[in-house]
Amino acid sequence: MEQLLIIEDDLALATALKRSFERRGYTVRHLSRYEDLASALTDAQPTRAIVDLKLAGSPSHSGLDCVRDLHRHDADMRVVVLTGFASINTAVEAIKLGACHYLPKPANSDDIERAFEMGEGVTTTPLCHRPTSIRTLEWERIHETLAETGFNITETARRLGLHRRTLARKLEKRQIS
Repeated sequence: MEQLLIIEDDLALATALKRSFERRGYTVRHLSRYEDLASALTDAQPTRAIVDLKLAGSPSHSGLDCVRDLHRHDADMRVVVLTGFASINTAVEAIKLGACHYLPKPANSDDIERAFEMGEGVTTTPLCHRPTSIRTLEWERIHETLAETGFNITETARRLGLHRRTLARKLEKRQIS
């Protein structure tokens, strides 16, 4: 029987995932904070883990810290990172730290289970021939800076060299998920 560890601060999502994976025969344990990980690993030996990239209850730690610690604990553990804040940088870092896959939210339990089963990368993944737009690059940079500042709009505007009201208008147009 597979033992699954879910590290997710969104209680509704964690509960839905827990129930879904329990119906599939998994033994599931849920944590909402990075600080609870060390004690959880002494009590159980999970073979798989789902980790949220941004953990609200752990301001000084991210899901990347969890991936690193899980991989150190058991290099064979299959770890999937879920995030509403997808970026190339965090995807690369998650894989380097030991995650087997990185999925943007919303992802359902079927998507996650497929990600667990993927071993090596797939060379048949279609390549995108469309260059990234300036708007997308701008949004990714704004989002990255927001995350770095703990979603402090004033500090984000300062770091980006924007007026606070200009940043606020941009954020109104494209909601953060």
